[in-house]
Amino acid sequence: MAQIRSERRPSGGFDAGRRRMLGFLGSALASGVLAACGAQEADAKTYPVQLTKAQWKARLTPLEYRILREGATERAGSSPLDTEKRRGIFACAGCDHHLFDSATKYDSRTGWPSFWRPLPGAIGTSTDHKIGYPRTEVHCARCGGHLGHVFNDGPRPTGKRYCMNGAAMRFIPR
Repeated sequence: MAQIRSERRPSGGFDAGRRRMLGFLGSALASGVLAACGAQEADAKTYPVQLTKAQWKARLTPLEYRILREGATERAGSSPLDTEKRRGIFACAGCDHHLFDSATKYDSRTGWPSFWRPLPGAIGTSTDHKIGYPRTEVHCARCGGHLGHVFNDGPRPTGKRYCMNGAAMRFIPR
């Protein structure tokens, strides 16, 4: 009968191969995060409206700043714009750029204002990996402010759901 040798592993139960793999994965993740942060800063320089961090903070409320300039998300159901039903335009809270017509707004039952189509030239998109998988981020085409995300589960005719942060927008009634 052949004798089976058992190899001892260092304390903690990980062998060197596993440690290298975890180190590699951690480095790759950190590189991706740093690259994404750098890309966001570089992109911000290409928008027609450019303000310093101090100017944005003076212009916006703390919540608007966190959403528009840092990519945060408001709590679901917290924005009065989710239930806004009047005719009008939804504009960027940062630069007043017109984004969505109320005729394209619908109740997605998500707790955020949702639209099936933006106004022409109103928005830009980029890929966001903040929660571990790619999503399509929506930003203002004029100032680059983060508005929300777009998903492929909306109504006809586009099949899109532009799920926006209400605090990133202002409503202008007609």
